[in-house]
Amino acid sequence: MPQGPPRTTQDGDSFIESLMDTSLYSMGAYFSDEHPDLVDEVIAQSEAIERAGIRVYAEDHRLTVEACFETLLTGLAVRYYNAVAA
Repeated sequence: MPQGPPRTTQDGDSFIESLMDTSLYSMGAYFSDEHPDLVDEVIAQSEAIERAGIRVYAEDHRLTVEACFETLLTGLAVRYYNAVAA
């Protein structure tokens, strides 16, 4: 399948700017700004939840499924923010 011409820098900049205009980006930016000391911890915990699965992680750590989901989503948002903002 033809891919077309490579994107120019201007097109790439527009694409990156569009990535910044999302709720996930905003959530990651907010958490990173408000809780810089917890960024590494929330990323590590969200990765552990990904590996184990929400239900298993919740049971193993005596947490609610909802709390695990919120942590997972926050960790994903922070990783997304870090990837786009870099």
